Amino acid sequence: MESVQIQQLTSGDVAAFKDLINLFEDVLEMQSFTRPADEHLTSLLANRDFHVFVAQKENRIVGGLTTYTLHQYYSPKPLAYIYDLAVARPYQRKGIGKQLIYAVTDYFRSRGYEEVFVQADKTDGYALDFYRQTGPTEEEDVSHFYYTLTAT
Repeated sequence: MESVQIQQLTSGDVAAFKDLINLFEDVLEMQSFTRPADEHLTSLLANRDFHVFVAQKENRIVGGLTTYTLHQYYSPKPLAYIYDLAVARPYQRKGIGKQLIYAVTDYFRSRGYEEVFVQADKTDGYALDFYRQTGPTEEEDVSHFYYTLTAT
């Protein structure tokens, strides 16, 4: 397993967040992505319901993930939703993604969250295999329905 440092970013870590976004853009093959202004990223990092964790090796970001807190109406305990997770290509399959998952689940467990969850496309065999190897409590077969909201 590759040795890395896991760190949670704060509002003062915009440069590191931008490095992670660049990594996401590459690994997740985000086409025609336009990054928001630094002010928006700073505001997002200061939001108590948004969390960014990075994996660093030799002061370089080699992986990371973002999560959103979802407050429930049927339980006082919140949920954490892993939105994006990626590891730089040269570092994939070296245990860094698992370390991120374990660090995040420990973090939210210690803060009284009920659950951490993540979704993967049914057609993304690599992602499905990866998440299955992290020891999830349960796996569900779901479909997502999107409602794009654009001005016409």
